[in-house]
Amino acid sequence: MNNQNGKVICLVGPTASGKTKLAVKLAKIFNGEIVSADSRQIYKGMDIGTGKDLAEYDDISYHLIDVADPAEQFSLAQYQKLAYRAIDDIIKRGKIPFLVGGSGLYIQAVIDGYQLADIEPDWEARILLSKKTIKQLQTLIKKHGIKLNESDFQNKRRLIRAIEIVKSNNQIIKKSNNRIINKSCNYLFKKANPKYDCLILGIKYPKKIIDERIDKRLVHRLEKEGMVEEVKRLRKNGVTWKRLDDFGLEYRYMARYLKSELAYDEMIKQLSIASHQFAKRQMTWFKRDKRIKWLKNYKETEKLVKLYLK
Repeated sequence: MNNQNGKVICLVGPTASGKTKLAVKLAKIFNGEIVSADSRQIYKGMDIGTGKDLAEYDDISYHLIDVADPAEQFSLAQYQKLAYRAIDDIIKRGKIPFLVGGSGLYIQAVIDGYQLADIEPDWEARILLSKKTIKQLQTLIKKHGIKLNESDFQNKRRLIRAIEIVKSNNQIIKKSNNRIINKSCNYLFKKANPKYDCLILGIKYPKKIIDERIDKRLVHRLEKEGMVEEVKRLRKNGVTWKRLDDFGLEYRYMARYLKSELAYDEMIKQLSIASHQFAKRQMTWFKRDKRIKWLKNYKETEKLVKLYLK
């Protein structure tokens, strides 16, 4: 099928919902290639904890996996640029881009055309802000009207980055009585006209099923795939404990186990709870987007794609 109209199919859903498997099946039928929209699969060496499962792609080409060094920062603006480049190339070759993932902000940055400045880090401000607690940063964010999704709102590194972006966007942030004051701050992101015509499809299951899948996958990653050894390799390759903590989920709790802050069984328990909560936050994010067509079965899915591409 030749993509003459520059159409993009976006497939979203929570972790462990089977997005990659379905995307590969559709890509084989509709002459497609997959562009990953996963904020952790972009990093090299983070394979097991992010569920790359590269064998699943079979002979389908994929993009934006293993493109960044986990020891270094990788911004949303960088992702957007690379995604645009990959999608444009796929369309140019007459194929169908499938944008697939569970990172809501990455997906919306592409399909909604967020205007993002690839801003250099302000190390002086970061040092000052890093001394604040997450609650203090959240108070600052809310006070001045910056809109973040729930996942970013709970991540200290991303809270600091949000303030940094606002500062660079002709906002006034200054130190006064050990407080950061931000004047005239509205929204972190501004939307532009979307570049692509997108069909957004969503996969969802009852929470109980997703939680069971998450737990089964966790056991397999630990007992069969070597998740702990992967984190040890990342440390050996220069990824700091703090950086591992920033990645969250598997990397955060494995790091705490390796630092002897958590016993093995307690690590599994806490990681399971955190993963369930993460899947719930993903669904909360996606449910707000009324454009998403929630899929009921594969037959209906194939029909929707076929009608869209006509």
